[in-house]
Amino acid sequence: MATGSNIRTYFNGTWQDGDVAIMRAADHGSWLGSGVFDGARMFNGLAPDLRPHCARVNRSARALMLTPTVGTDEMTAIIHEGLAAYPKDAAVYIRPMYWGIDGDLTAIVPSPDTTGFAICLEEIPMAPPDASATLTRTRFRRPVMDDAVVNAKAGCLYPNNARMLAEARSKGFSNALVADAMGNVAETATANIFMIRDGEVLTPIPNGTFLAGITRARHISNLAADGVTVHETVLGFDDFATADEVFMTGNMSKITPVTALDDRQYQIGPFTRRLRDMYWDWAASEAAAAA
Repeated sequence: MATGSNIRTYFNGTWQDGDVAIMRAADHGSWLGSGVFDGARMFNGLAPDLRPHCARVNRSARALMLTPTVGTDEMTAIIHEGLAAYPKDAAVYIRPMYWGIDGDLTAIVPSPDTTGFAICLEEIPMAPPDASATLTRTRFRRPVMDDAVVNAKAGCLYPNNARMLAEARSKGFSNALVADAMGNVAETATANIFMIRDGEVLTPIPNGTFLAGITRARHISNLAADGVTVHETVLGFDDFATADEVFMTGNMSKITPVTALDDRQYQIGPFTRRLRDMYWDWAASEAAAAA
């Protein structure tokens, strides 16, 4: 599923141009869904937090009982090698991935001895600064560890997210605000969620039902460096209905202001604008420090 352009694929030890076929019909990942991935970004010649994304895809592989075969440092170096073929001003989505190849005698459990690995790079523009999202509630919820491998960024989790999005779009909204099994707000269908109320920044506390993202952590760290405490706490839908500002955070767009939750309207406020500026300033300063 190519969503971008100018695709490059790392497979079997080499970089290749194009959307290369990497899986076979009988691969465990093809028919039993044992695939994990991660997503990072290059923009303005920068690839912030690339190493943590590479480390997380290895953790995700282990959570799905796959054996990661490429170390974090090696993976980071391979990605930088692939990115060198793009113009410095290109916006590139970076997706390392693993999948199972063989299974045990039942075919259900992936073999620890055979794991597929690939990296896909594709140009996808960064969202414009004025891009925003509208949210609605969804009847679908985030699973728990007893039900699904929620401690991994696994492809098999995404059909649930897809039906959240489909329901939201059928109601005229662009995304869904999603509850956990207890009915508390967890995240949206595609990203982590924050709110501002009375000058305080709040976000759902990680409780094992959603991935507390790398970009989420980066925003919390940047705010802390600016003297702002983020309160990770239990939040309900009523909390978001009384918020002054709401925004989503994730790798694809970094920060996305929310302008509506059902019939509640929000302005794109000063915290959201400030945090966007802080992220870009941090990314540039990290690159300068590494030079």
